[in-house]
This record gives sequence, C-alpha cells and structure tokens, in this order.
Amino acid sequence: MGPDEASTLMQNSRAPVSAPAKEPIPGEVPRHAVFLPDPSLHHIVIIGGGAAGLELATKLGNSLGRRRKVQITLVERARTHIWKPHLHEVAAGTLDVGRDAIDYLAHASEHHFRYRIGEMIGLDRSRRQVHLGRTYDAEGEEITPARSISYDTLVIAIGSTSNDFGTPGAQEFAISLDTADQAVRFHQRLVNRFIRAHAQAGPVRLGQLHVTIIGAGATGTELAAELHRTTRQLVAYGLDRIDPEEDLKITLVEAADRILPAVPLRVAEGATRLLEGLGIDVRSKSRVVEVRKDGVQLSDGEFIPSELVVWSAGVRGPDVVRNLDGLEASTSNQLVIQPTLQTTKDPDIFAIGDCAYLVSPGETRPIPPRAQAASQQSSHLHKQMKRRLNGVALQPFVYRDFGSLVSLGKYTTVGNLMGAVKGKGLMVEGYFARFMYESLYKMHQMALFGLWKVLLLSMARSLTSRHEARVKLH
Repeated sequence: MGPDEASTLMQNSRAPVSAPAKEPIPGEVPRHAVFLPDPSLHHIVIIGGGAAGLELATKLGNSLGRRRKVQITLVERARTHIWKPHLHEVAAGTLDVGRDAIDYLAHASEHHFRYRIGEMIGLDRSRRQVHLGRTYDAEGEEITPARSISYDTLVIAIGSTSNDFGTPGAQEFAISLDTADQAVRFHQRLVNRFIRAHAQAGPVRLGQLHVTIIGAGATGTELAAELHRTTRQLVAYGLDRIDPEEDLKITLVEAADRILPAVPLRVAEGATRLLEGLGIDVRSKSRVVEVRKDGVQLSDGEFIPSELVVWSAGVRGPDVVRNLDGLEASTSNQLVIQPTLQTTKDPDIFAIGDCAYLVSPGETRPIPPRAQAASQQSSHLHKQMKRRLNGVALQPFVYRDFGSLVSLGKYTTVGNLMGAVKGKGLMVEGYFARFMYESLYKMHQMALFGLWKVLLLSMARSLTSRHEARVKLH
C-alpha cells in the first residue's frame, strides 16, 4: 500500500464538516469536525477493536460491507490487535507482538470496513455522534484532532480494565496487562532488570528480581507459570551471574480463599499444586493495602520485597462508561444491556464483550467477562444486524458456557468442559486440555481470516517456531 492509498483510507468518503459555532459549555466534549457517513447507507459504528469488536466488524464487512448494504466503521485507539488472553505471553516474552499482531488498517481494507484511530471520550445521543479525543505519537505530536463520528447504529465494545480499588501506589508502581503496550512494557522492564543484575558489581539485592502478581485469576495464574519458565530461559542465555534458585522469586497474591475463584474447585486445586511444585509462592486470603517501589504491603502487616509488580486483580469497565450521555452503568462500570444486547436507555446503541453487563433470564450473576462470551455475542449481533436492517424484531442472546481452561505454560493445561454429561462438567488436563485451549484462539482467527488462511498460518508457524528464540529478548 502506497502513501497516497493509506492517506485515502484514513479519510471518510465525505469531507469533514465543521461543527456549528457556539459558545463553549463547561464540561462539554471538544470536537473540531464531524465526519459524516454516506447518507445513502446505514452507518454502523463499532467502538473497540478487541475480540468482540474486531470479529463483529470483520463479519459485517464480509457480509454486508462487501455488497455495499451498509457502511461499517471500527474505531480503536491502538494500531494493531492482539488477542487479550495472549497478553500474559507477551509479558513473559513467549509471544512476539511484531509477528502475531493484526494491523487494523490493512485488515479493514481486506474485509470491507473502515478503521479510524481514536478513543471514545463522550457521546451525544440526540445527534447520534460519538466524540473522539485527540491522538498523539510517542513524541507528543498530535496525530488526529478531537472529532466526532455520526452513526445510525452504535456498538460499544471497549472491553474492561483491571481494578486497583484505589490501592495506594498501584498506579505508580504496578503494571496492568490490559493492553499490548502494557504487556510489552512489562517484558522490557523484566529483561532490563535481568541484564542490569547480571552487569552490576554487587550481588543481587533482596527483591530485585522478585515478581509479585496481584490477582490470581486466569491472567495472573497463567503469567506466574509462564514467567517461571521464561526467567530461567533468560538466565540460560548467558546471564550466569544470576542464580535462578536463589535470586528469582515469583509470588502470586489472591484476596479470595483460593486462586482462580471463578473456575471449579478441582481446576483451582490442580493449578495450585502445580504452581507450588514449581516453587511459586501462592498466597490466598491475602489483601494488598499498598504497592511501593520496593515491594507490596499486605493487610496482615507482612511486606513482600519485589521490584516488579503486576496488577491483574478485579475487572471494571473503562471510566468513559460514566460519561456516555445517560446510558445505564453497573457498579462495576459496565453498560447495562437487555437480552437483545441493546442498552437499556437507547435501542440504537448496543454493547458487547467485557464492557457489557447482562444477567441472563433465570440467572443471578452477570455473564462473565470471558473471550468465549465476547465471541458468542459478536456472532449473535452479526445475525441480528441483518434482522435490524430488515425491520424484524431482534432475538435474545443466549450464553453457552463451554467451561474454563487455564494454560500453565509448557507444564500443563487444566480445566473443565461444560455440558459433557447431562449438563455436568468434565475435568480435562494435559495434552487434550492444551489442544482445547489453543482451539479457542484458532476459532478467533477463523472468525477474522477464514479456515484456509488459518490452516496456512498454522503450518507456517510450526515451520518457523523451531528456528526462533524461545523467549523474546527485546
């Protein structure tokens, strides 16, 4: 793609129309221009390019966008997509973002929808406009100005973030793994710590190469196992002044009674035994009250020396959810939706994925923020958009829980598959569980690329993986 083509793709089909001049209102979202869609086409705007948003944009583009039935725009602040359940691998260095990321601009061009870089900062439901904030490059130069995008149907799929519950020091001294950039930043910090420890004149000090992971859900637990392998691989590459048994330590801290509180007890117990067998310090019933530069303070007075801290506890919606023109939000900062996936206050606005709060009929708890739920909602909404355009009543979404799988790196995968025998779960582990875990990602890839391209990608990956470093070092 040449520069002129890329420039053309980044522009709307119509020139920007300046917003009417008026006196500024305190607290109003600034917008320099309003980008208007083709008035002859129904305009679907999808905010968020995670698993739910990107799968939906791709499916709509392949079906309706290809035939010019609708105009589809995906708005995402990042340039590339990484499947969120893989972020712990990025952080550990076993997955290369440069190789595995999907470029939004190229993908949009190939699948008949438009990509616009930006982050939603507000909403005007009366004008049917989404407000986007300015974007900047690494040097602080403005890339795009504050602007607005008009819509006929809006789908909000902005995901979720970890919840530090206002814990002192969490923002300053801990890294979350909500985005690829955060995962890359942690990995770079990890590698730099090891190189610095190897090169320094004195011995490794207490806590210098200790990693404390706060929150033992799927991300935290998987990261602990992955880091056990990759940190030792880093030492094996030649950092021989570091003793992995004496200088390295991984601590997993969980406030609940056990790790993996959202999965069946048998799965959690199996994961705990494996982690403890690796020498990982597993702390349940432990609440963090402060994160400091040199470690973590627990509520019982104990201090864990650690200069590398990952915060993976809690799930909440992004702060912008509270600034969406009166849309109903839950206490966890998620958009409350109806079974049709429409928001309770506006039938023209849908929410899917981790940012959506839906309690299915007959249930008392909301649908969990899992990749399988996001994918199911994306597939359902793709079908419902066709009904919506034809003026047919929308069908309710029905969530199917296929179980929980936890990958503990090369050591094993454990989990349970739901519905195996009359609604009961089937405990799985080992190679079969690993196969099922990897199949989840293959299903995500198939939604984006189709069967044949996924087969070719898998073959190419198997051929090249044996010639690559086991751990990314940069």
